[in-house]
Amino acid sequence: MVYFDRLCYLAFLFMFTGIIETTAVVNDIVREGTNRHFCFESPISHELKVDQSVSHDGVCLTVTKVDGKCHWVTAIDETLSKTNLAQWQPGRKVNIERCMVANGRFDGHIVQGHVDQIGHVRHIEDRDGSWLFDFEYDPVWGHVTVEKGSISVNGTSLTCFSSADGKFSVAIIPYTFEFTNFHQLKTGDVVNLEFDIIGKYVKRLLQK
Repeated sequence: MVYFDRLCYLAFLFMFTGIIETTAVVNDIVREGTNRHFCFESPISHELKVDQSVSHDGVCLTVTKVDGKCHWVTAIDETLSKTNLAQWQPGRKVNIERCMVANGRFDGHIVQGHVDQIGHVRHIEDRDGSWLFDFEYDPVWGHVTVEKGSISVNGTSLTCFSSADGKFSVAIIPYTFEFTNFHQLKTGDVVNLEFDIIGKYVKRLLQK
């Protein structure tokens, strides 16, 4: 019964799936105190509504304004300090995904839009038809990946391999490379990482 209750609780965490809808371009950034207001232009901006939650590079942000082909969101200091948002500049492409509808198909994995920590691109290899990305992150926070497990990188649901403490690799197919912002990543770039929620709950249960 305890595990059933926990699974029921997890059902309410199905916010995003890591299947990117489109990319948005940062048009403008306005600073206000410690906050930053970001203006994005995307093919779906005109469909969004104020108060709607949207994943931007894996970060769940609330739409505060819709203006024609553009929409605005606000990031507070806490978000800026724990993600790569502080490095965003006008012209940057960002991965966009709206929340999963209640009767929608679950194509990726459970993604909350709550970034656990940042990571860095360690190496990129063109495999003549696919791309191999190696990532590294600080293992001090205790987050882990598992071989063939799920990981969200900049909001994109991917499968890990070569999993080890503080590092993992993913393979990117041409469609994902073209239709997300993976094609703009370079060695040393900072990415947003969200580790598998089920793995995090299992780890917490084992610790108890």
